[in-house]
Amino acid sequence: VICKLKAKYFSFLLLTFSSSKYILISVIGKSAVMILSKAKTSIRTCVNIGVSAAVIAACSQISIPSVVPFTMQTFAVFTVVGLIGMWQGTCAVAIYIALGALGLPVFSGFKGGIGALTGATGGYIFGFLALALIMGAMIKAKPNNIPWAFFSMAVGLFACYAFGSAWFYFFYAANGEVKSVWGILLSCVIPYLLPDAAKAALSQLIVRRCGKYIKK
Repeated sequence: VICKLKAKYFSFLLLTFSSSKYILISVIGKSAVMILSKAKTSIRTCVNIGVSAAVIAACSQISIPSVVPFTMQTFAVFTVVGLIGMWQGTCAVAIYIALGALGLPVFSGFKGGIGALTGATGGYIFGFLALALIMGAMIKAKPNNIPWAFFSMAVGLFACYAFGSAWFYFFYAANGEVKSVWGILLSCVIPYLLPDAAKAALSQLIVRRCGKYIKK
């Protein structure tokens, strides 16, 4: 009986996961509009967001193929949020994801379309939204504090990795192949920690040098 209950519970989780992928994609456009409404909408705001989304897309193409490609996406998100703030930065990330969902080749390896978002590594792309929101909110609480800025990037990146790794796990589980948590960490998280630390340092250097010239 217990085994049957466990099987039913696991089947429910897989069904919920499969449905949630498409729900997430369907709300991306609405999320961008809602986030934009939180920001002070002006020509400058629109330019900031549009250019930032383009920067994220460009940095996505600087990549090294792997299970989860080594890219400069996290560097771009760090920098965008650091320069234009939480709401505009998160909106830029949402627009970047929406463009990819529409089929534009903005993801790493010039990929685009729903398939890129619903694949095994799609959760890491959605995780950039959490990264932008958390990092932006924390920096807003303590601006011009370099140690706090690094801590905020680490917390945001943790949320991104947590969401992406959970997605990765349930993606394979839904297809009948269960991956171990440790195996996912070894292939999708641990190899990226040092490169991400370097990206965070480079991002902060740019934000400190260029932030005073950016009008939000």
